Amino acid sequence: MSKIIPLSSSQNGVISIKKIDEPYGKGSKPVVSIGISLNGDAENPDWKAHIPVDNLNEVIEALKEVKEKEGL
Repeated sequence: MSKIIPLSSSQNGVISIKKIDEPYGKGSKPVVSIGISLNGDAENPDWKAHIPVDNLNEVIEALKEVKEKEGL
């Protein structure tokens, strides 16, 4: 599964989100990779973060809290 989202306030930028099953080699635990590409190249992002699938619900809740508290 992957998703590409246009990056706000940029001409060609994208946010790419995808699940990687063994990101650090055989037997490593899955992560969700979030990449930011300023030139639209989702396969080679300028920045990326890997969030362990085991922490995904906590991260989603934290993002929701920030959104609510900041009135976003």
